[in-house]
Parts: sequence; structure tokens; C-alpha cells
Amino acid sequence: MEEAACEAESSIDLAHGNLLLYSRVSPRQCWRIARGTVWRSSISELAFEQLWSAIADIGRDSVTGGYRRFAWSEADLRMREWFAGECESRGLELTEDRMGNQWAWWGDPDGSTAGSIVTGSHLDSVPDGGAFDGPLGVVSALLAVDRLRADGLTPRRPIGVVNFVDEEGARFGVSCAGSRMITGVLSPDRALALRDADGVTMADAMRAVGRQPEQLGPDPEALSRIGSFVELHIEQGRGLIDLSRPVAVGNGLWAHGRWRTEIPGEANHAGTTRLNDRRDAVIGCAHLVLEARAAAEAHESLATVGKINIMPGGVNAIARLATAWLDARAADEAALSATVDQIAGQVASLGGVMVEESRTPHTDFDNALVTRLTSLLDDAPVMSTGAGHDAGILANAGVPAAMIFVRNPTGISHSPAEWAEPEDCLAGVAALASVLADLAGVEP
Repeated sequence: MEEAACEAESSIDLAHGNLLLYSRVSPRQCWRIARGTVWRSSISELAFEQLWSAIADIGRDSVTGGYRRFAWSEADLRMREWFAGECESRGLELTEDRMGNQWAWWGDPDGSTAGSIVTGSHLDSVPDGGAFDGPLGVVSALLAVDRLRADGLTPRRPIGVVNFVDEEGARFGVSCAGSRMITGVLSPDRALALRDADGVTMADAMRAVGRQPEQLGPDPEALSRIGSFVELHIEQGRGLIDLSRPVAVGNGLWAHGRWRTEIPGEANHAGTTRLNDRRDAVIGCAHLVLEARAAAEAHESLATVGKINIMPGGVNAIARLATAWLDARAADEAALSATVDQIAGQVASLGGVMVEESRTPHTDFDNALVTRLTSLLDDAPVMSTGAGHDAGILANAGVPAAMIFVRNPTGISHSPAEWAEPEDCLAGVAALASVLADLAGVEP
């Protein structure tokens, strides 16, 4: 096929650094253009493109190119519908737990005493997030199932594909809400009272889309079905770039958490109030931001103030209140606590308050499972990450868990610039298929 003919069949989006997204994909082999490089698509590559193109425009901002797929929003519902449709087309049985996490089953999840092998990730995003964070794990899971079936294999243990709801916590402020709820880490009362930027509670948001928030609570039945959990995810850093490897095995997560701070001030007129007479909440907030950086440097951790609300928010008004959200992470609990304590001291000196919204301890994944994956994947490198994942919540609830990371050549995440090369995505699918085949004990 001539390159020009292939271009006529496809809509190619290179503007924001995302994977090629096609509105129409021919089942035949054809030349594609990927970031200026021509490469030949195989049937497996076309299958990946077909799944990817179906969600390419859902929740995507036309100006920034980033995604805004927030929990229980229209974009989130469309992603859930897409997932349900893909599961139905594969004959997978789809269920929802008490929180609304979606589980698709190949085999009877209640028919194995050893539990099921579960993979998957999430489909929601941070504000203006990238295309790969979350969806890569879900798409790869579906394609890994396809690959096993194409090879004529049948698992002895059931295989599940999960879409966890509200992993990012972008709308209501608590990350991994779906997995935290079913494991009992997040209480129903607290979850349902959480509010988004428009004042809508999680309870109201769920009711608006036909859910029954009164049913929320721990779900031991859902957890009991999981024998092992392996989450594939794009790497959100530069580790695999340095190692020149397409995939790695994740062996743990740094300790991390979120804190809400409120810095008080006194509202007044910007044009008539002398500098010495001002009590500006924004100035206090600036001290908080600088202290977060200083604390991170002092304790070899990470601390970020990524969201600030100013009241009353007028250009010509001195602020009476600054509410800022702190994200802090560290390789160990002591460093995280020291970082947060130092920042809390600064907040207190400003007359403010600091409230913990969520915290996840340092998490080691199951050592035997990590070792097994490393051996299966040609002695793949092993690494931990400062990013939080549902795999960590499940691991802390006693579920044997591990992760597979796919190389990110930009090292950038939570941004439209987030990227993964097609070849590396397919390497991730192949790695996940090998892992599922081994753990599930497939047979011809």
C-alpha cells in the first residue's frame, strides 16, 4: 500500500505528543508515520491502534490536548461504557462492586480456591493529564487476553480485568478512592461527603448517574476473588530511559500522601491598604510553598503544592484565605514524616491549619511475585516508584501484587506530553500476556 493511500484512511494527531490516534483503521498492513518515523504495522499493532483510537477523543481538551476524565463525569461514564462494550465483545462477564469498580472475568471468579489472576488499571485522569496514565494498563490487559485466546490457550485459574474508579482523585481530592473504599481504608461517610470544586458531593455525583451511594462500603467479596494482581502502567519517570529497557517490574511504592492547608488573612482593598497594614493570605501561602521545597531538600523527599484556592479571589482584593493542597512523597516513612512535620510547623507559625486527606505507607509488593515476574520477563530491571497506584492499596490489604512499567521516553507524566512508543506498548502487552499465562496456568 502506498503511504499516501494510508494517510487518506487515517487521522493522525501529532500535535500533543500522544500515541497515533486513528479515526479509521484498515485491517490490512500499511505504512504509518510515528513521530516522523515510518514503520510498518502488523495485525497486533492495528489491534492496539483500534482500541486506542476508540477513546482518543473522550474527555480531551481541544486547546491543551490534555484529558479531563474525572470520576462520575460524562467523560468518565463514556470511558466506562467503552470498557463495558469491549468486555461484552470478548464474552467477558462484567460485574461492579459496591464502589462501582468494573471487573471483567474470563472464567468463574468464584470457582477457584486459589483465586483469580487480575490485571488492569484505571481510566480517569488528572486535570489535563496524558493519554497513557491508566488507560495503557486497561488496553494492554484486554489485548493480553486477546493474545492468549489467539494462541488457543485456556487459563486454569480465572483471569480478571479491572477498571478502578477515581484512581487519580482529581475531582474529590482522595486518590485511589475505588480501591480504598473496597479495602476499607476510606470510610463511606467520609467519601460521600467529599466535595468537588463546584461543591457537588460524591454522593450527589453518584446519584446523578444512577448509582446508589448508600451501598458504599468495604467489599470483602470482591477482594476475596483476587489471588494475585499485576498492574501494567506507563513509567512516570526516566528510569527505563537510563536502563535502555522497554519494560521493568515494579517492586514497591514510596510513602506518600495529601494534606489540605488553610492560611488565614484579612480581606481588604488592594488600592488603599498600606503594605504594613496588610495581612495577606497569599503571602503566607507563598511561605508555605517555599517551605515545602526546603523541607523536601532537607529530607531527600518530594513535596509539591499543585493546587491553590484564593478567597475572595478578586484582582483588587487582598486575600482573606488561601487554601493549598500539599503532595508529599518519600522513599521511607521517617523521611515523609519529617518533611510533613517541617511544613506543618511553618503552617502553624502562619496561624493556619493542616489536615491530612490521605496517606499511603511505604509499600513493598509481594517479593515472590516480583521475583517470578522478573524471571519471566528476561531478568527485567526492578524498580520502585514515587507514584501511587491501586496496586499499592491492594498490596496493603494483603493481596499479592506487583507492577509492570512501560518505558516513557519523555520522562513526563500528568501532562499532555506523556508518551510511549508503539513498540514499547506492544512489548508491555507481550510481557503482560506472558505473566498472565504463567500465573493462570494456561493450557492448550
